[in-house]
Amino acid sequence: MGIYQWRDKKKPSGGKRRYYYKVKRKYAAGRPPTYTTLSAAEEEERKPVRVRGGGYKIKAKKVAFAVVSNPKTGEARKARILRIVETPAHREYARRGIIVKGAVIETTLGKAVVTSRPGQEGVVNAVLLEEQGQKQ
Repeated sequence: MGIYQWRDKKKPSGGKRRYYYKVKRKYAAGRPPTYTTLSAAEEEERKPVRVRGGGYKIKAKKVAFAVVSNPKTGEARKARILRIVETPAHREYARRGIIVKGAVIETTLGKAVVTSRPGQEGVVNAVLLEEQGQKQ
């Protein structure tokens, strides 16, 4: 069965609605989530997907690098992702090596927070966190 984005015929309690007037439409169909994982090698895997309206989304399947920006200096550099420290969205994601927006990753430049949506944008952008020793 496909993934459906509208409210379904069932109520939150599990019962059926008495009068259901909407018919399922093609444009209300969804897709399963892209679980972007950390690549063991330096190989990265991306997949273009056609979306409604004829446009394309680039879904990142495996990533090894992130574009990390430093808010103090304003410069951005490409850095290797070493591991996923934590993921506020779901704690299992960090254990499974899945990168989502808001995840704290450890890179060669230091710890950073992911600001992009790798499963929908195809790239990992992150902002460097301040280290504990540098705070005053």
